[in-house]
Amino acid sequence: MTYKGKKINKIYSSAEGYDLWANYYENKKTLSFLDSLEGTALNMILKCVEGKKVLDLGCGTGRGIKHLYDFKAAEVCGVDVSEKMLAIAKKKFKKTEFVLADSEKLPFKDESFDAVTALFLIVHLGDLRKTFDEAYRVLKKGGIFILSNINQRKPPKLKIYNDEVIIESFYHMPKHVIAALEDSFFEIESDELVYEEGIWINQIIKAVKRA
Repeated sequence: MTYKGKKINKIYSSAEGYDLWANYYENKKTLSFLDSLEGTALNMILKCVEGKKVLDLGCGTGRGIKHLYDFKAAEVCGVDVSEKMLAIAKKKFKKTEFVLADSEKLPFKDESFDAVTALFLIVHLGDLRKTFDEAYRVLKKGGIFILSNINQRKPPKLKIYNDEVIIESFYHMPKHVIAALEDSFFEIESDELVYEEGIWINQIIKAVKRA
C-alpha cells in the first residue's frame, strides 16, 4: 500500500489507531501541543457551557472534558470510538459518563444535551454531515455546538517505540465545514481561525440550533 507516494504497512481506523496509541497520547507534550493549537479562541467560547449538560464527541482521554469542568459545566458525557482511550478517561473522571460509540450514530434521545463539543474530531471524519446531523438531533433547541477543524493535510506519523502508527485523516477547508453545518440547519454564531506565522492552524466554530 502507498500513501502520498510513500510505502507504508497500514493506515488505521480511528478506533484501531487510538487503541494502539492510547498510552502514548496521555503525556504533557502531546496535550500541551493540542492546547497550543486552540489559542484563546476556544476559551472565549467555552464560557457558555457553565451550568449546562454537555456531550463531548471524540473525547479521547478527557483533555476537552477537563476544560469543560474548568468552565463549570454541570454534567459531561464523553463519547469515543477507542475503548482504550475511554479506559484512561474513566480513571481520570470517575463521576463522568463515558460511552463507546460512533459520532455518526449516537445512542442518545433527541434533545438530550444543552451543548455538544467536538475538538480535533472532524479531521477523522470523511462525511461531516452524518456527525453534524447527529449533533443537531441530540441538542435541545437553542443548544450550542462547539467544534474545531485542524489544518492537517496529511496524518502525522505517531511514534510507538520503534514503530509508527498512521490514523486515517481527512482535510476539510474552513468554508466546507461552515457549509456542512448550515446544511445540517445550524446557524453559525462565531467562526475564528487561529494563525501561526501567517498560516491558519485551526478553525474554532460556535454554531447554534435555532429551530
